[in-house]
Amino acid sequence: MRITVVGTGYVGLVSATCLADTGNHVVGLDIDPAKVEQLSKGVSTIYEPGLHDLLTDNLRAGRLRFTTNADEAIAHGQVVFVAVGTPPRQDGSADTSALDRTCRTIAEKMSEPKVVVVKSTVPVGTCDRLEAEMRAQTPHRLDVVSNPEFLKEGTAVDDFLRPDRIVVGAENGEATATIRELYLPFVRNQRPILTMSRAAAEMTKYAANCYLAARISYINEIANICECCGVDVDQVRAGIGTDSRIGFHFLYPGAGYGGSCFPKDVQALNHLAGSKGYSADLLRAVHEINQRQRQLLFSKIANRFAGSLGERTFALWGVTFKPKTDDLREAPAIYVIDRLLEAGSTVRVHDPRGLENLKGLYGDRVICFDDAYDALAGADALVLATEWNEFRTPDFDRMRELLEAPIIFDGRNVYEAETMKRRAFEYHSIGRPTVNGPASAAS
Repeated sequence: MRITVVGTGYVGLVSATCLADTGNHVVGLDIDPAKVEQLSKGVSTIYEPGLHDLLTDNLRAGRLRFTTNADEAIAHGQVVFVAVGTPPRQDGSADTSALDRTCRTIAEKMSEPKVVVVKSTVPVGTCDRLEAEMRAQTPHRLDVVSNPEFLKEGTAVDDFLRPDRIVVGAENGEATATIRELYLPFVRNQRPILTMSRAAAEMTKYAANCYLAARISYINEIANICECCGVDVDQVRAGIGTDSRIGFHFLYPGAGYGGSCFPKDVQALNHLAGSKGYSADLLRAVHEINQRQRQLLFSKIANRFAGSLGERTFALWGVTFKPKTDDLREAPAIYVIDRLLEAGSTVRVHDPRGLENLKGLYGDRVICFDDAYDALAGADALVLATEWNEFRTPDFDRMRELLEAPIIFDGRNVYEAETMKRRAFEYHSIGRPTVNGPASAAS
């Protein structure tokens, strides 16, 4: 099948590459010439495990190419996927202006019937509106389908190739059959293709993300109460997570959720509810708890070094919002760095994949290191903000030698309190009692 994918960010690039890998001929359209040039050479513009090989294989096979030419790209696709951003406005609502412009362009330039597939996360009713507007602009048959994505950064390729489910929101049986045909190669594991109304598909995306965000805010709230009571949240988490009705997914306390989806989607659904006259108290609480949680790690640092942050140097491991990505959007680490810099601290940073993007944000205001241990030299404490695997079993003896004092602030509860006690570290984590270090760490 001939496919066009408009937008080559996380969702668009992964979708285009994986669809090409099943034999489709795919054109990726983007307005950024530098990005298109890079992708055309087989250089991925994002870090995502497994993506590089798929990208180069399909470019070499001639099934995948990229362009900035909208006329060429839109003429190519029988099916046009739209994967442009819908960022939050100041009031929390989703800004669909880029999506609206894209759909107007498709309608203006199409010269044959097309199925337009909206993968962007949009408010309920958006696809109905877009179809009516686009049909008014073109004499050709056009059907709009809502096909929300459920890709997790760090496992996005695997999520696309082996999905839990495919959601297709459509009002036309022929359009549904077309999209079903495209996705059949990916559900040979007997996972379902769920067909529903466009509005239900749009709501499904928001409902899924907001539920997962709610689980994170819930366990963070429990962790904070545990800390007030001197209780270890890990013991409580084990006690509730083994309940088959609850489970452990997204039930890990930490410094708050980030990324491109959860923060904006919680706010967008809350705004949508308000626009319909409904007060979504739970969604507001989920967002407010997360905003508060992002301040917690810095508060622990500020309390420990009260009045002397301007004289201090901090090592920080992990700046991406989660492991296995280079994405810094809404990352809790960025909040910590901002507050430390405002206080006059020196910040020395290591991250396996996020340093180039970090340099773009801060320039020389932070000191970046390719080696995790180099970042520790002379630092008054280590702040661990992202749970990359390489941080889980480090050389603690070497860490003690490099740090000015053996102090760790762990925003992801990577280490066991007993290990920190045995290694004589002062250890601050989330929802667990502080481990007091040796007397030399108290200065």
